[in-house]
This record gives sequence, structure tokens and C-alpha cells, in this order.
Amino acid sequence: MLDNLFNPVVLNDTLTLKNRIIMAPLTRCMSDDHLVPTQAMVDYYARRADTGLIISEAILIRADGQGYPHTPGLFTPEQINGWRNVTDAVHNNGGKIFAQLWHTGRVAHPFFFGGEYVLAPSAIALEGTLPRMRELTYTVPKPATKAEIKQLVADFSQAAANAIDAGFDGVEIHGANGYLLDQFLHFNTNVRDDEFGGTPENMARFPLAVIDAISQRIGRDRTGLRLSPGGYFNLEGDARDRAVFDYLLPEVEKRCLAYLHVGIFDDSMNFDYLNGSVSHYMRTHYQRTLIGVGCYSPQSGSDAIAAGEFDLLAIGRPLIANPDYVKKVQAGQPLTPYDDTMLAQLI
Repeated sequence: MLDNLFNPVVLNDTLTLKNRIIMAPLTRCMSDDHLVPTQAMVDYYARRADTGLIISEAILIRADGQGYPHTPGLFTPEQINGWRNVTDAVHNNGGKIFAQLWHTGRVAHPFFFGGEYVLAPSAIALEGTLPRMRELTYTVPKPATKAEIKQLVADFSQAAANAIDAGFDGVEIHGANGYLLDQFLHFNTNVRDDEFGGTPENMARFPLAVIDAISQRIGRDRTGLRLSPGGYFNLEGDARDRAVFDYLLPEVEKRCLAYLHVGIFDDSMNFDYLNGSVSHYMRTHYQRTLIGVGCYSPQSGSDAIAAGEFDLLAIGRPLIANPDYVKKVQAGQPLTPYDDTMLAQLI
């Protein structure tokens, strides 16, 4: 039985979701040349408004955070207006939508913004070339100064305010998948010896400052967070990372955010230093609303919710292939299989 997927969920006094199925953030690289959402993006999100909550594709807080072509921004009036078209369409179809806010850190490239360098915790380059633009090689980042970190906190906060101005119901802070905030949380990418590195408390300082600034700006009840305790994408895991997240997760729990979102592509992955899967580790250390994700079917997700492994189920690629995912699952209809050719168009 899948009934628990379709129960309304009260997140807090501000937000009630009509079901437990969440649209996971999915990078589609479909904005225009000015990083403004297009009409195709408006239609794409509107068609998925029957999920309990849409989490948008990752949205840039500022120009120097860009690491992929045509990823939308939320730092110019034109971008804000473009997203307002998206949120209006989602709301008109009875849905709710959060903006996922990111800066890619060392995954960014000066090609996109005409700068001299990209920012990261430490001067450690990501090996390889850029997806979708293999002619570009990652550069050695500049370690962010204390003043630059302070400005990044302010820019995250402003992007959150811009999101509310654009009509979003809230924001998800992208602290996962090897991007800027996550880079501060892992020893593979953070070798600083100042107040932003070296110890769990120091490594968590910048991400917690972003969480606090956004919560104060738009309200903690409209603020979600995604984390990746297991290093698996854009950086390598280190057994010492465990202590960082052992410290961070209780600190996040104290802040009573709208939710915490597991950052993983496949939740069947196990990490020795986490004693199992990322979702199991996060549930062990965090008892408030948790979104699970990572190759779950409707049945396996329903079973995991029933077992208390997490509270909400995020669906990614199957929602690309099935805009009417919720209706199909509820009616017991077969789902259209996802294939990579679907990435080239918004349906």
C-alpha cells in the first residue's frame, strides 16, 4: 500500500504539503543567455505542481558561482521576474515551490563570468573538465578571505530575499554534492588553518552562518537545507568528515528548519565512516523532518517512510520522464522509464 505517500504533511505553522512526494532539484541547463528562466521552464514546473513540494533546480546566488552553462540566477531584476512567472504558474496549479540556492565554489569557471579566479575554501583544484563543455579544465581556486566569506553570507541572504520576492514559498540551501558550502565541510577540499578550517566547529562555521542569515531574513519555517555527509561527488570522502557532521547535524536540528534533505544520488551507497547509508546516518543524528532521496521507487519510498527512515520522498529522474508522476502512482499506472535523451528537452 502506498497510502502514506498521499497524506498531507504539516511542516510548520507556515507550510502544509498536500502529499509526501517532493520534486527533487534537477539541473537542466535551460535558462536563456542572461540566466533568466524561459517559458519552457515555466511550463515544465507548472506540469509538476501536483507534488507536495517542488524544489527548483539549483539557482545561482551570484555570477561567480556558475559552473555549468545556462544555469539560472536569482541576482538580477530580470531573473527575479523570470522566476515570478514560474512561481505564479505553479501556484495557479495548486502547487508549492522552494528555490534551491547555490554557489558552486571550485566547480565554477571564470569562463562564465569573465573573472580571474573562482573562490573555494582552499587552493585545491577539482580534476577534470566541465560537463557539457569538455574544452574547459577546472582552475585552481583562490581561498576565500574572511571578508569574501562575509560577503558570500550576505549574498546568500539576499538571494533568499530575492526568492521570496519572486514568489517562492521558501528556499533550500544547497550545502551538498561538493559545491561551495559542502567544500567547507570536507577535509578533501578544506585545509584551512583559520577559524574556517581544521576542526568540526570551524569547518561548519560558514555553512551555519549562511543558515542563520537566511533564517533571520526570511524565517526558519521557509528555510530548508541539503547536506552530503558522504563525500561522493566533486570531492572525495575522508573518515575525519564524520566528526564534522556529528557536530553539524545537532546544530542544524536546534535551528528548527522547515526540513533537512539527504544529499545523495543513490541511497544504496554505503560509507564505512558513516556506518551505512547517508540517510541512515542522517536520521540517526537528526529527528526533525527529513527528505529521503536516491533511486527509490514508490513502494520502497513508502516502505522507508513507514519504517521511519525519513518523512518525505524526493523523486528526481522519474519526474523528468513522468510529469504526471503523482497521478500515475496514485492510480497504479505504469511509469514511463527515464532515459538520457530526455535531458535535452523540457517536457
